Amino acid sequence: MIRIHPADNVVIARRQLLGGTAVEAEGFAVQGLVPPGHKIATRAIQPGEAVVRYGQVIGTATQAIAAGQHVHTHNLAFSDVARFGEPGSGALPTEHVAEPATFDGIVRADGRIATRNYIGILTSVNCSATVARAIADHFRRDIHPEALDPFPNVDGVVALTHGMGCATDSEGEELRVLRRTLGGYARHPNFAAVLVIGLGCETNQIQGLIAQEALTEGARLVVFDIQSTGGTAKTVARGIEVVGGLLADANRVQRQPVPARHLTVGLQCGGSDGYSGISANPALGAAVDRLVRHGGAAILSETPEVYGGEHLLTQRAVSRLVADKLLARIAWWEAYTARHGMKMDNNPSAGNKAGGLTTILEKSLGAIAKSGTTALVDVLQFAEPATPRGLLFMDTPGYDPVSATGQVAGGANLICFTTGRGSAYGCAPAPSLKLSTNTALWLKQQEDIDLDCGGIVEGLETVDAAGERIFRLMLATASGRRSKSEQHGYGQNEFVPWQLGAVM
Repeated sequence: MIRIHPADNVVIARRQLLGGTAVEAEGFAVQGLVPPGHKIATRAIQPGEAVVRYGQVIGTATQAIAAGQHVHTHNLAFSDVARFGEPGSGALPTEHVAEPATFDGIVRADGRIATRNYIGILTSVNCSATVARAIADHFRRDIHPEALDPFPNVDGVVALTHGMGCATDSEGEELRVLRRTLGGYARHPNFAAVLVIGLGCETNQIQGLIAQEALTEGARLVVFDIQSTGGTAKTVARGIEVVGGLLADANRVQRQPVPARHLTVGLQCGGSDGYSGISANPALGAAVDRLVRHGGAAILSETPEVYGGEHLLTQRAVSRLVADKLLARIAWWEAYTARHGMKMDNNPSAGNKAGGLTTILEKSLGAIAKSGTTALVDVLQFAEPATPRGLLFMDTPGYDPVSATGQVAGGANLICFTTGRGSAYGCAPAPSLKLSTNTALWLKQQEDIDLDCGGIVEGLETVDAAGERIFRLMLATASGRRSKSEQHGYGQNEFVPWQLGAVM
């Protein structure tokens, strides 16, 4: 068993338990079969009574629960409990270290720092996706290794395509957010240069993108469209020629030690389980605390997956203004889901529930552990630049590819992704590290997981020690160490801008 907080009336099974198993430390015997990672009542809980985990309410009992019984979806439900906390009451000033850590970064001509060195091909609209992919495929190391052999300092040529860009309001929010996302990628320091390819007649005109995002065409940003170029074959040929001309300059980079303040880490969790809030998430939080003390920044996101635990963040806000910005996004999500006939408790997913999570309150409390303990310094809209240093919150959906796309557009140059069910995620141009919550998953899926936090569950490692390992892995990866997802070639298909509006 794992007891998380003295006030909890449930504990967590470390392995599958059979009925009759005595739990002497808690004074009860298990009633029935309990899967690993799931909850067990430590005492009798009456119908309508709060069920408490992490010292916080995660829902209310829908029927009488006896000590030793399995607590899950059959007897526990979401409850919209009061969630209040004075903004700033838990915010403490960050004590920065005297000698910040460094990583080996790539210093761009304008002083920005990169962790990778790609050439990117962006599309204004879905209609130019095939052309963009054909250009990038010409430079794929697994298909045409000779194309990039002379350029060992170039990490690759990637096409980031999407299904949007037309049949939408030309003055609407969806187009503004898409352009903000594309603009963030076009400016990302991990791209040595970027091509933007359009069809020509789409709503998302390239010049409109350039104007909104204050981009400048030149050697680092080349734009053209299929209709003006003369069709598919001519556009592919032109793209290959342009990329070929950019490679030599992109290859002229050297890594050099730079302070950790140049590291911006996007925080993600997907395929969560009952151990996520016990092992990998708090361990990542310990790494985030280190990163912030060393001057860096971390971006917590997935607004529907902090729902019910937002008071833990507003209490850490540096001001009431920052707290109110977060609460405003929560209110937006409540209205948004209601408008579409959904509820905020539609999350967790089927896999989350199989892993032991029951309500969104339970999932949110575990998810927030990724953020560590430092002050919340700002709240950002989707894909807004993550300029301040420290802990930031970016409003995104809970769907991981969309959420991480917003973080990278905001400037994240590394992603840390915890998982208890297994994930094969990766993104470009920012490397993604995957952290397992339990050792069984690590043993089964080592080809996809970069670091195991399961020793915390088994009592073999402390959260703080795991946090130190994660922090050191962050620095090594930012210095060029390839993640498992990079080794597999993930990253192009995981670019998923947030589609907000109607398709007309």
